[in-house]
Amino acid sequence: MTKRVIYPGTFDPVTHGHSDIISRAANMFDHVVVGVAFSPSKKTMFSLEERVDMLVQATAHLDNVSVVGFSGLLVDLAKDQQANILVRGLRTTMDFEYELGLTTMYKKLMPELETIFLTPPEEHGFLSSTIVRETAIHGGKIDQFVHPYVASAIYQKVKQ
Repeated sequence: MTKRVIYPGTFDPVTHGHSDIISRAANMFDHVVVGVAFSPSKKTMFSLEERVDMLVQATAHLDNVSVVGFSGLLVDLAKDQQANILVRGLRTTMDFEYELGLTTMYKKLMPELETIFLTPPEEHGFLSSTIVRETAIHGGKIDQFVHPYVASAIYQKVKQ
């Protein structure tokens, strides 16, 4: 049986922490679908199309990873992609509390959907999209935190 999993998120922008989780999931499962959420309630720096493009570039070296943009319920994406496992990253206990609430809701909406949590390696434990954006906006160097293609896109965006 082929195991397809979904790694959902806003990815505004995708960081090395996200990429680490994607790579590790790709080693554990047959296929990883990275679901890039539209998230109209969040004020994103990048459009959905830009975020999908950045993820395609950042994951190009992984043959068993695909990237899709989506809006609506995550469980609907899971059904559309024929996946019954979600992969989520946890950095802090606050992340755990938030994710536990989401996981409970997902189980109510789609009982066969399981969630696995991956923790980042120490060097990425502090890293978030917000920190990367804020660092770039204030003139800091972000190259060590994101894929080169993503860094270039961020630098272009903050110049505007």
